[in-house]
Order: sequence, then C-alpha cells, then structure tokens
Amino acid sequence: MNRLFRESYNDAGRDESLTTSSFAPAVDVYEDEHKVALKIEVPGIEEKDIDVRVENNTLTVHGERKIEKEEKEENYRRVERQYGSFTRTFTLPQTVDQDSVQANYDKGVLKIQLAKKAEAKPKQIKVNVGSEKPVAGKTIESKGPGKAA
Repeated sequence: MNRLFRESYNDAGRDESLTTSSFAPAVDVYEDEHKVALKIEVPGIEEKDIDVRVENNTLTVHGERKIEKEEKEENYRRVERQYGSFTRTFTLPQTVDQDSVQANYDKGVLKIQLAKKAEAKPKQIKVNVGSEKPVAGKTIESKGPGKAA
C-alpha cells in the first residue's frame, strides 16, 4: 500500500506518467455470411485523426489521441488515459471484397464493414421432394399385374 501511494505522488514518476505513449484500442471482430465487421473503441479521437486503409489483403487503422492542453500538467496527480498514436493491422480473408469497405465513426466507436465477394457468400440449393418431374411429351404408364399390354 505504501509503494502504491509513493508511486502515485512521487515527483520523479509524475513526469514519466504524463508523457504520451502509443496504445492499442480494443477491437471486436465478427463475421456473418455477408460481411466481416470491426468495432474499434477510440473515444476522444477526432474523425480527422483516424486513417483507415486496405492494401494487399491488409486492413490498417491508424489514429492519434492528442493530450488536452487545457489543464496544466502540474496539477495532475495521476493520468490513466492513454495518449499518442496507435496502429492496428488485420489480415483480411480472401473472401473479402476490398473495393467494398465502409467506415463510420459515432460516439467514440469506429465501425468498419467489409463486404464479402459474391462467390464467397453461401448459396442455398433448393431440394425437391418426391419423384423427378416427367419430361415434356413423355408419360410414364404403369403396367401392373393382370393388365394386358
């Protein structure tokens, strides 16, 4: 407990904790039959400070959270929010259509949707029930016992 208190209020450690550093925002990735989608938590980052690119089957998201200069740093006792730049890179599956990517930013969450190629989407095959349909112009006659041909 004493160590925690010393580290929190020690002048030597204070300068170190106020410097910017790189960080990695949390990401959720999910997939359905039509798309691959990512949700990236980037609160406090302006839209103009986010860059999304797709190149060579790789999705790259780069951004920067800038430290707010409104408050004097000498008044801070602890800074736990992370500042600085980040880069997240994801290898895309071959099923993704790289020309059909959408990115939306709302309330601190960046949502990226990557549509799948048409040939990658599952195809439903209709299953016929019963016997095959007769070919046009031909009928099938039943010749049971006791009937003359």
